[in-house]
Amino acid sequence: MIPISFEFFPPNTEAGSEKLRAVRAQLWSQSPEYFSVTYGAGGATRDKTVATVFEIADEGLPVAPHLSCVGAHRAQVAQLLERYRERGIQRLVALRGDLPSGMVDHGDFRYASELVAFIREHSGDWFRIDVAGYPEVHPQARSAGHDLQAFANKMRAGANGAITQFFYNADAYFAFVDEARRLGIDAPIVPGIMPIHNFSKVARFAEACGAEMPRWIAQRMRGFGDDAASVRAFGLDVVAGLCQRLVDGGAPALHFYTLNQAGLTLEVLGTLRRAPA
Repeated sequence: MIPISFEFFPPNTEAGSEKLRAVRAQLWSQSPEYFSVTYGAGGATRDKTVATVFEIADEGLPVAPHLSCVGAHRAQVAQLLERYRERGIQRLVALRGDLPSGMVDHGDFRYASELVAFIREHSGDWFRIDVAGYPEVHPQARSAGHDLQAFANKMRAGANGAITQFFYNADAYFAFVDEARRLGIDAPIVPGIMPIHNFSKVARFAEACGAEMPRWIAQRMRGFGDDAASVRAFGLDVVAGLCQRLVDGGAPALHFYTLNQAGLTLEVLGTLRRAPA
């Protein structure tokens, strides 16, 4: 089995924190390379991210905090990098992020490439830095070519690798990797995987982030109506099949967007492990 990693978002309640501890224990049984934790631009959200990251680190587990540009200032980022370094954290996911509604302070960084360059300037090679890749093009990009160049800029600023936005079309991932290689980017590009916990919710996520929900998947899902068992079984088949094709095609690892749930991710991994070599 190739390397895997799992992404969480910071819980808002103590009940959510308790649930995430149980989920984390279940997923740790799969021997992931690391857990990542998402990061918001608001102060309260940042604090929850840091608290979740430190809790995972204090358990002795490998963790990669997300860090975004939006609303971030150089002094604040430097302080956070120092806190992470003091805890022995050596991996980051550096993102541009989205400006929350009503927030006017864009901060000191316009692009993720600027954030990556600052992390390198401040901390040298202490951190392994991953950035985001968009196989189906960032929804705010002026063009596919412009988006690919922005990706190359992030990599050349000092990133070690990339994690993609989720997708359900493996050809889009393979084409994106080929295009990056033609630009001289040889770092690992890890596909992001979103298990289909709830079709309507995942379809909304896909629309918001510019990921294509293939028509054949959408039509089959809608045809199941309220048959939750069929929706779950079909979604499992779709995602497990996608993962198998990615593995067979040479993907270096798989990164799962868990939505703080373990069940479907564990089922996908179980299906992959049972597949004939």
